[in-house]
This record gives sequence, C-alpha cells and structure tokens, in this order.
Amino acid sequence: MKILQYQENNRVRLGILEDDKIFPVEYQGDMIDFINEKPGIVKGQPLDPSGIEFAPALSRPSKIVCIGLNYLDHIRESHGEAPDKPILFSKYSTSLLAHQKTITWNRDLTKKVDFEAELAVVIGKEACRCPEDKAMEHVFGYTCANDVSARDLQFGDGQWVRGKSLDTFCPLGPWIVTADEIPDPNSLSIKASLNGVLMQDSNTDLMLFKVPQIISFISHSFTLLPGDVILTGTPHGVGTFREPSIYMKDGDTVTVEIEGIGKLTNNCMTTAG
Repeated sequence: MKILQYQENNRVRLGILEDDKIFPVEYQGDMIDFINEKPGIVKGQPLDPSGIEFAPALSRPSKIVCIGLNYLDHIRESHGEAPDKPILFSKYSTSLLAHQKTITWNRDLTKKVDFEAELAVVIGKEACRCPEDKAMEHVFGYTCANDVSARDLQFGDGQWVRGKSLDTFCPLGPWIVTADEIPDPNSLSIKASLNGVLMQDSNTDLMLFKVPQIISFISHSFTLLPGDVILTGTPHGVGTFREPSIYMKDGDTVTVEIEGIGKLTNNCMTTAG
C-alpha cells in the first residue's frame, strides 16, 4: 500500500495511491494517528492527482534520527573511515517538507546547500532495546528523504544538527510504502538528480549498517515510537565532495528516486535578510 498525506481546506487528509489515482481515506486523523490506531480503510472517490497539494509523508514525528557515513562509497568519497557503530544525529520536525514544495534558505546564513538521497524508515510499533532479529517487526514502511545539508554550517559548527535542521531541510515523501511491499530494504536502487542530471546512483546494499542493525542500535539508546523516522544515510555523489563542488542554487530542482517507492521532487529558492 502507498499511503500519503495531502492538504485539504487547511487540514491534513490521508490518501491511497492505486493505479496512478489517489483515493481519499475516510479517516479523521493524520498519518501517526493511522499508524497507532490501524483503522480499516474506507476509500472515497478518486481525486485528480494534478490537483493534490502534498503534505510531508509524516507531519509530527517525535524523532527524526539520522545515520551518518553509512554507505561505503560515500565514506570513500569523503576520505573518511568506516565507523564501528552507527553515527547518530537528528533533524528537527520543523525541517519537514512535502513533495513538490520548495526548499528555502537564507543566503546570508548559508551558501553551500547540498542534497543527500536517503531511504527513510517509518516506525510502526514502539521499539525499546529491540534485538536485531525482531527489528523488522517494528517497521511500518519506507519513503524517500532528502537530507538537505548546509555544509558551511555543518563543517563550521563542528557538529551537524544546525546545518541539517534548517526549515525545509527534510523533504519527505511523496508517500509511504508499507513494509509488506518492500521485502528487502537493503537492496534498493537509490538516486538523486539535480536539474535532470544524475548525481547519485547507488544501491542500499552498500549500507554499512543495515536496517535491522540500525533499528536495534537506536532502540538500545532511546525508545522509538510509532511515526518516528530514521534516515539511513546517503551514498556517494553528493555535491560537496565533487571537484569542483556543486551546491544547490536558486531555481534548481532536485529529485530523490528509490526503487519500489517513487520520486520525491523539490524546487529551491534563496532569500536574503
């Protein structure tokens, strides 16, 4: 099942994508309510997809947990060393952005804004000190994420949270594909394109720490709740490690594409002051 959030009359509604049509779900809650309550699905009449205003795949997760340096090819391009355990950081929920919405940043604050295609895991059931062999039972589904990064802030601060958490810096969507439709999240093509030019082209099988390991590791430090999001790291091809570096700029379009999920596309706009 592909389930999404969209805006209607200033409120978030749920929809189901089937055969390129979006069917509204007769349900009053948002995605996290749906994950918690697991209601039966009653569909309304199909909507015109071209008229849909997408909302982020999730609007209010208690946590967005991110994994750094988790792809072997990305570790090589950054001239880093493979960590012996997952590197964790976070993005704030105010950074969430929907499919087809605009990534915006103040050019007086940052001039080096980069893209990072990532597989996002959505937690469906509370996980606390979860063993690896039980970890996948806690997954609701998967979606596309762009871990947008202000590199000058990230590297200048000496820690990553500010450079990763500016408003609009976590595009997420366009929908969540439930876990039953992704039998192996550790073997998916993952790509990012900038203005139609392929920049990242890899596979999740290059992740150093696989999805079950990540969930288990995180849950032994803090409890994962339904609706929490885990960004599992980015492969090689990001802009900052290219020669010369390539950063996103005003008017650019960036697309993250993951096999079995879909495409997450956002435009870019800079502001001043």
